[in-house]
Amino acid sequence: MDIYKDISNTQNQTFKKLLIDNFSKTKIQEGKILAGSISKISEKNIYVNIPGMKSEAILDIGEIKQLFINKEIKVGDKLEVYLEKIEDSSGNVVVSAIKANKIKGFNELKKKFESGENIKGKFIQKIKGGVIIEDTKTKLGCFCPGSQVDTRPLKSFDHLMNTEQEFKIIKIDTQRGNILVSRREVISSSKAEDKSKIIEKYSVGMVLDNCICKGWSSFGTFFEVNGEIDVLCHLAETSHSRISHPDEVFSIGEKHQLKIIAIDTIKKQISVSKKALAPDPFENISNYEVGKICKAKIIKNVPYGSFAEIEPGLTCLLHSSEISWGKKNVAPEKFFKVNQIIDCKITEIDKEKKRVAISHKLVTENPYESFAKKYKVGSTIKVKISNIKDLSMYVEFEEFNITGFCHANDLSYSGKPEDDVKKFKKGDEIEVKVLEIKPEDQRVKFGVKQLSNDPFEIFKDKKVNDIITVKVKSTNSKGIIVSPEGNTLEFLIKKSELAINAEEARNYNRFQIGDRLDVAISDLSFEKRKVSLSVKLLEKNLNAEAVSKFGSNVSGKNLPFSSLSEKLDNKKKEDK
Repeated sequence: MDIYKDISNTQNQTFKKLLIDNFSKTKIQEGKILAGSISKISEKNIYVNIPGMKSEAILDIGEIKQLFINKEIKVGDKLEVYLEKIEDSSGNVVVSAIKANKIKGFNELKKKFESGENIKGKFIQKIKGGVIIEDTKTKLGCFCPGSQVDTRPLKSFDHLMNTEQEFKIIKIDTQRGNILVSRREVISSSKAEDKSKIIEKYSVGMVLDNCICKGWSSFGTFFEVNGEIDVLCHLAETSHSRISHPDEVFSIGEKHQLKIIAIDTIKKQISVSKKALAPDPFENISNYEVGKICKAKIIKNVPYGSFAEIEPGLTCLLHSSEISWGKKNVAPEKFFKVNQIIDCKITEIDKEKKRVAISHKLVTENPYESFAKKYKVGSTIKVKISNIKDLSMYVEFEEFNITGFCHANDLSYSGKPEDDVKKFKKGDEIEVKVLEIKPEDQRVKFGVKQLSNDPFEIFKDKKVNDIITVKVKSTNSKGIIVSPEGNTLEFLIKKSELAINAEEARNYNRFQIGDRLDVAISDLSFEKRKVSLSVKLLEKNLNAEAVSKFGSNVSGKNLPFSSLSEKLDNKKKEDK
C-alpha cells in the first residue's frame, strides 16, 4: 500500500476531490429540513421521495391536511419535511411536515425580530397573564402579555378576540422556541409623533373638564381627555381624605373635572389631580390644638384602628391602642360603625406630614384610676380567671372592665411555678390580693400566695450559725430533705453537710423519715429567700465551743459529737 502514501500528484488530488464532492451531495443528517416531492397518495398516507434516501418517507395524510387546509395536494408537488430518523426499528424513514413548517416559520419570525419588522396576527386564546396570538403567515403561536395588549389597562380583551392586529416581536427564546410580542409597542410608536403634538396643547395648572374615567388600578385612575389622550390621577391626588382604592371616589364612565399638575415630555405623560381643585382642609388645622376635645365621624375601620374626620376632608387616625382602656389590641369594628359620631381628644398634630392623631379613651375616665380609688394595695378581691398563658394568669375586673395579671411565682410559696399554674383553669373564681396598681401603665398586679402567711418569715430574725430543729421528710442519693418544725418549706441537706466524719456523711440512710434533729444555718439571704442548712457546721461549732470550754488538751472522747454515731444507733434500738 506504499503507492498511496504520496497523494501529492495530480491524479490522486483529482480523485480526492471527486470523492469529497460525491459524499457531500449524498450526506443526510437527522434534525435537518429536507426538500422532496410527493410520489404517491393513498387514503391514509402520502409518500415523499427525498434525494439521497434509500427509501421513500411516509407521512400521515391527516398531517398534510392539517398543514394545507385549503390547498389540494397532488403527486409531483414539492414538500419540505423535517428528518427525525433516517431509519426506525421497522426500517422506515421518519419525517414531519408540521415540524418543518414550524422551524421555517420560527426562523422567518427570527429574521423579522432582528430586522425590527412588525408582524400581523390574531388574538385566539386568553391564558393566565395574557393572550395567545397566531401569526397570520406562519400560523405559529406567540404570547402577548396583558400589559402589552394596549397602552392603557384593559378590563377585558374580549373585543379583540379573533381580530387581526399588528404586533412587534420584543423577545425570542431560541432554546425553548418561545416568541413574545407586543401590540402596545406598535400603538405607542404610531402615536408617539402625534402624542407629542397633542401634549403641546396642555400646560401645568390647566383645568380639564369632562374627563371620562376609563379604568383604575391600585395606584391610580386613568381618564380620557377630549378623546385624544389619556391622563393619570394618582391615588395620592384623588382626595384629601384617606382612601385605599380609587373606586371609593371614581366609577367607570363618570365625567370629572381635573387639574394638570405635571407634564413629562420625554415619557409623554400627563399627571392630573382631583384634590387640587378642592381647598386643603388641613389649612384649618389652626382651629385645633393638642389636648382639645372634639367630635369625629368614623369613615373607615382598618385592622390597626379607625379613620375619622373632625371636619369634612380633615382625616385623623384613631389607633386601636387609643380606643379602649381595658383592651390594647381591639378590633375597631366591634366598637364603632362607619358614620358614627364619637368624642375624641387630639393627641398629635404633625403639620409637615399633615397628620392628626386622636384618642377616644382619653375622653373617658381611666378605669385603672377608678380602680385605685376603690381598692388599695393589699386589698382582697374575688375575681374570675379570663386567660392563662405561659407562666401568667389573667383575670377580669368586670366592675371596671379592666384586666389584671398574676405571675406563677405569686401562686404558692413552696410549689414549682410551672406546676402551680396548672392547678387553675379559665373561668375559675378565685380570691386574690392586690400587689400593685399603676394607672399610668394600665397595670394591676395581684397574688394568691400573699393571702396566707409566708413560711419564710421564720428566718426573718435568724442569722448564719443559728440552730433550728427540723424533721426529716425523705432521703435520696443527694442527701436528706427536711422541713423546719411547724413549717411547710423543704430544704435539701447535702451528704457532704451531714457530718464532719466523711464515712458518717456518706451514710445518709441512718436518718429515718420523721427523725427530729438540730441543724445550723450555713447560708441565709432573706431578700432572695435562700437558706442552706448543715449538720456538719453544727458539729464544728459545738466542738469549737467544747474546746474553748474544756481546753485544748481535752480528750476527743469528751467532745459533744464524738459519739454521735453511737448515740444515733442506740436511739434507733430504743425506738424499736
